[in-house]
Amino acid sequence: MLVRHDEPWTGESELIAQLDLPLNLDQNRRHAFHPYLSGLRSSACAHARGLPISA
Repeated sequence: MLVRHDEPWTGESELIAQLDLPLNLDQNRRHAFHPYLSGLRSSACAHARGLPISA
């Protein structure tokens, strides 16, 4: 289904609230997967910060 809207950002929060989007951490804190994924992303970022930068 394709829906066209001149200002799609106006309904984004409402749409996200109706869907099960576990990878959207910003507007989906109620999802059971949120704490796990958030911790996983934090660990990955911390690990990446410790890696050497190659030129």
